[in-house]
Amino acid sequence: MSDVQAWIKETVSTNPVVLFMKGTAQFPQCGFSGRAVQILKACGVKNMVTVNVLEDATVRQGIKEFSNWPTIPQLYIKGEFIGGSDIVGEMYESGELQTLLNDI
Repeated sequence: MSDVQAWIKETVSTNPVVLFMKGTAQFPQCGFSGRAVQILKACGVKNMVTVNVLEDATVRQGIKEFSNWPTIPQLYIKGEFIGGSDIVGEMYESGELQTLLNDI
């Protein structure tokens, strides 16, 4: 396992909510990342960890390989890959996302 893969695994394992995104929660640099942040905030998430993939090309490529998912953003809850912006939006609309985040 490469260093970046080990770092990603540790990051998603030790933080309850991790969003790999373009930009930051305060300044998203893509509409999909911004939407994911808004949805998480609407769910009451206060302590999410965000990773700006634009700052490090190895992390940007590494997260795609780690999850076997080609796009950013990517949401992890309790170490489990949830999905990208569309999946997060659908889960939010169905109430499933709120249920996952209830005890965090």
